[in-house]
Amino acid sequence: MKELKEFTIPFVGLKLGEHQFDFKIGKSFFEHFEYDEFNDVDIKLGVLLNKKTTLLEITLSFNGIVNVQCDITNEPYDQSLSGDYHFVVKFGNEFNDENEDLLILPHGSYEVNIEQYVYESIVLAMPSRRIHPGVTDGTLQSDILAKLEELSPKAIEIENTPEDGDETDPRWDSLKKLLTDK
Repeated sequence: MKELKEFTIPFVGLKLGEHQFDFKIGKSFFEHFEYDEFNDVDIKLGVLLNKKTTLLEITLSFNGIVNVQCDITNEPYDQSLSGDYHFVVKFGNEFNDENEDLLILPHGSYEVNIEQYVYESIVLAMPSRRIHPGVTDGTLQSDILAKLEELSPKAIEIENTPEDGDETDPRWDSLKKLLTDK
């Protein structure tokens, strides 16, 4: 998969200390990863790069709204998302990204691509169950919910009191004596 150039940060010319980068993420970012769970995306991403002499500390902070389908009703709704992710970039003999909190770049590298970390942190910030807010407070009106209500089994009311006074079946009278004859 081809890398997105806008998420490649050249760090070779930066001074030691903190540097802030801002990005706007839309649906096309997730289409690049062939991820089609989101209907629409509007996320602001802040990247704080702290350059030190032997390593880079990168903190991703994102906040925004993702339009997704409800797991229960399949109705689209806006899910708010926010989160942070922190990882360290060190330098070694060869590229290694096996540890999710540590990225090792070869000596002589002059830029770091953060698109995979951005993608994973946003997707993992989504709740495991996507439930429309109208479902939880009972205000959602949809064709699917109306059909489910129509097809749901109706409660059958059973009265426990005898209809004609206190008359009971005489076959049970001898059993009731056993309860009182202790």
